[in-house]
Amino acid sequence: MSSEIKDGLRREFILEGLHCANCASKIETRVNELEEVQFAHVNFVTKTLVIEANSLEKIEDIIHKMKDIVKKLEPDVLVKEKSKARKNIHRNHSSHGQCCDHDHDHSEGHSHSHKEEPGHRVDNHSHGHDHDHGHSHGNGNHKTQYLRLGIGALLFAMAAIFKVSNTMEFILFFASYILIGGEVVLRAAKNILRGQVFDENFLMAIATIGAFAIGEFSEGVAVMLFYQIGELFQDIAVNRSRKSIAELMDIRPDYANLKIGNGEKKVSPEEVQVGDYIIVKPGEKIPLDGVVIEGVTMMDTSALTGESVPREIQKGSNVLSGFINKNGVVVIEVTKSFEDSTVAKILDLVENASGKKAPTENFITKFARYYTPIVVYAALGLALIPPLFVEGATFSEWIYRALIFLVVSCPCALVISIPLGFFGGIGGASKNGILIKGGNYLEALNNVETVIFDKTGTLTKGVFKVTEIQPNNISKEELLEFAAFAESYSNHPIAVSILNEYGKTINKEEIESYEEISGHGIRVKVKGKVILAGNARLMESFNIPYHPAEAIGTIVYMAVDGSFAGHIIISDEIKKDAKEAIKVLKNIGVKKTVMLTGDNKLVGTRVGSELGLDEVYAELLPDQKVEKLEMLDRQKSEKGKLVFVGDGINDAPVLARADIGVAMGGLGSDAAIEAADVVLMTDEPMKLVSAIKIAKRTRRIVWQNIAFAFIVKAIVLVLGAGGLATMWEAVFADVGVALIAILNSMRVLNVKDL
Repeated sequence: MSSEIKDGLRREFILEGLHCANCASKIETRVNELEEVQFAHVNFVTKTLVIEANSLEKIEDIIHKMKDIVKKLEPDVLVKEKSKARKNIHRNHSSHGQCCDHDHDHSEGHSHSHKEEPGHRVDNHSHGHDHDHGHSHGNGNHKTQYLRLGIGALLFAMAAIFKVSNTMEFILFFASYILIGGEVVLRAAKNILRGQVFDENFLMAIATIGAFAIGEFSEGVAVMLFYQIGELFQDIAVNRSRKSIAELMDIRPDYANLKIGNGEKKVSPEEVQVGDYIIVKPGEKIPLDGVVIEGVTMMDTSALTGESVPREIQKGSNVLSGFINKNGVVVIEVTKSFEDSTVAKILDLVENASGKKAPTENFITKFARYYTPIVVYAALGLALIPPLFVEGATFSEWIYRALIFLVVSCPCALVISIPLGFFGGIGGASKNGILIKGGNYLEALNNVETVIFDKTGTLTKGVFKVTEIQPNNISKEELLEFAAFAESYSNHPIAVSILNEYGKTINKEEIESYEEISGHGIRVKVKGKVILAGNARLMESFNIPYHPAEAIGTIVYMAVDGSFAGHIIISDEIKKDAKEAIKVLKNIGVKKTVMLTGDNKLVGTRVGSELGLDEVYAELLPDQKVEKLEMLDRQKSEKGKLVFVGDGINDAPVLARADIGVAMGGLGSDAAIEAADVVLMTDEPMKLVSAIKIAKRTRRIVWQNIAFAFIVKAIVLVLGAGGLATMWEAVFADVGVALIAILNSMRVLNVKDL
């Protein structure tokens, strides 16, 4: 969701104890139906509910109605507003002057408004609830449930193994059923009284009670036992995947060492102000963005960039929150408050990305809404119609077949695994230095047909460098030295590149005179020699015969004492991975690669030819870039997507107009993060290839889950209707399929080799 929502209109809540993905979907639907609500989204993975109101006056009324909806649908769920939880901890920090326990700091953070603080670690917030089985709420109930299931299973085994009287057998099976499934039946009854019929508890209760009713005692208990064990494993798998995603995004700093006089004080990052000094020791995370004013060290930037090679940091270097200090102690002057820091923005984007659902997610949400009632009514028809109209058909036989339909009718496998897949893909991409702002953009990256690149800073480094020195009657060293003296007073990028190439200290005392000739170049007198450095017009204005160069880039012509001395060419370097990125993009299905640049046609054509681009459009103004993009947009297929890759600052209009705007080198650039749909945190074009590969892998895994769930459920439904499937297969088609789909979704987190 957009971070520009005004304070107060947007509220975020933690739904502690939320264990049912289907129920999460129902809560989202019901809250969205409220007239005063602009937008509501429940993220089952992070257990958060985001609400945006139409007006500030209605917000408290909305919260009251939302809590009523949650209480009705999930009475065991506790609703907590994030901002309030943070304020309490903030008071603790302030009173003790010490950062609180790391787990709590990770999980709850601080905020001074109703807006979510992006660094919030939702998965740890529940303090024990997160690890409870779906049917237990509270810290002590987990062990109790294991004990109950164990005793129930023991009674079931006794009844199944030992030969006892029919009455004793029934007593043993019934006692084990109450121990194993009593809470499911109780919850189903409560839900029916609240008007909730088509939920998992109701389906399992009806199916197993029905089995008892037709004398299938052992199967009724066995199915409930298998279901409860499956639910337990399913819950463990969901929590594991939550934890894995949390670990991928574990970049939130725990504390900051605030420098106070000659000492230091450990505080929460939110307490540090812009202009304060903080001390970062070896092994600590950089808590806030800033500039190093003291010390030299190596920084691990992999959490933000995905790059494993440490970066050397010294006095004057800019550092970002989320970097990890490897060896030296550094003192940093803070340049951004925590809520504006890079790590906060990244976490905000990743945590809120699930608000922008992929089309597949929206389809499954709608499908789940209709699938369960349809299958339940089909089960009712299956139980009643054949015994009434088919000769020899008995109610007990067809009720059993109908019970199989009921067990298979829960859509949990799809409702849990698909959002988990997309959220995992987004989390994994962020660990790889790629920020994707929503499941919709992640899915759209699968259909990229046209990729349009800006040139400077995207395909080229945007840093001028001396690429050629061509002397005339003097040595290269002399020509470069004369040029360095001529440019020694200028801070123009061309002058800087010449001085960098020269690499020696200029003794300015040797410069006898210095004159800048506007629009032409520079005239200096050094060691008794008159040196001219500038463009062709400078040579012509002093009537110096010269050899015009045909090279690409900026040409600096040189003359010494009235004679042409040669020329130096300065040009922008192409990034080392740009050519490979273009090649791989075509290999993975991109049909057209295009470059738009404001640079001259000669430079644009050379770069395009060297990189193997299909089309190049040069000498464009910003509005002309938009026109060219729209022209290219009309050429793609109906389902094809157009991507524009730029630096996110100068290219905001084009980024906004493209199907997917990709900002290159967004590390620390607020404008890049705001303008684009995807942000590549480093300057490498190959990151776009990684983003598309992650998107394709995510979609592949999501569709594996969809196909697997549909095929298994369809087979069991058909076999069940034909009397060839038992309740065991039905329970596998419910909890077994869900468990396998969740475990498969976890594979999306592995993005190291993409």
